[in-house]
Amino acid sequence: MIKALKVFFILLFIWMCCVVISTSINSNLFKEWNFLGAIPWMRATLWDFYANVVVIFFWICYKEKSIILKIVWLVLLVTLGSIASCAYVLIQLFRLKPGEGLKELFSKQNG
Repeated sequence: MIKALKVFFILLFIWMCCVVISTSINSNLFKEWNFLGAIPWMRATLWDFYANVVVIFFWICYKEKSIILKIVWLVLLVTLGSIASCAYVLIQLFRLKPGEGLKELFSKQNG
């Protein structure tokens, strides 16, 4: 199960990097901001995104002891979105010791 999760999150991380890079090359978010902000579904998507950031950040606050790491991950989540989320999950997956599983992934605090 852990190997499958590693593969899945690596592929998801790569996919999201490609999507963000290709979109950034083809469209300037700052030039499009007023247009995008006027679309109700775009505003709903942003609220949804930030609600997910809060959920993931609470998990990070539980997992990480260092306040600096908590702040760094919050900044990364807000600026990079799912790229940062995938990176965090991958780091946690690769920190697992042989024989550890989902229980440890979600509950084990980083020392």
